[in-house]
Order: sequence, then C-alpha cells, then structure tokens
Amino acid sequence: MAKSSTVQIKLISTADTGFFYVTRKNAKAQTGKLEFRKYDPVVRKHVAFKEAKIK
Repeated sequence: MAKSSTVQIKLISTADTGFFYVTRKNAKAQTGKLEFRKYDPVVRKHVAFKEAKIK
C-alpha cells in the first residue's frame, strides 16, 4: 500500500500558554512550516500558532 501524504501536526501557541491544536497537513503540497492566527482560550485572544511535530 502507498503511504498517506497527510501527516498530523501540532499547532503550539506563541503566547507560551501551553495550549495547542492538532490538525493535518499535506506534506507534499505544503513543505514549509504552517503558521495561523487562532484563538487561545488561556489568554482569551487570537495569537499566532506555529507548527511542531507530534511526539
């Protein structure tokens, strides 16, 4: 069987609260690190979330 091109990633808050989202990305189509502005409920604001590997 072929390997799936999607991988699970963790989006970690840059506000250093420890809050994270888990999502998937197509590793072949998007080779760079993802960065989104999403809601962090700990600080109750929208902040930048950066991609990290799931261990």
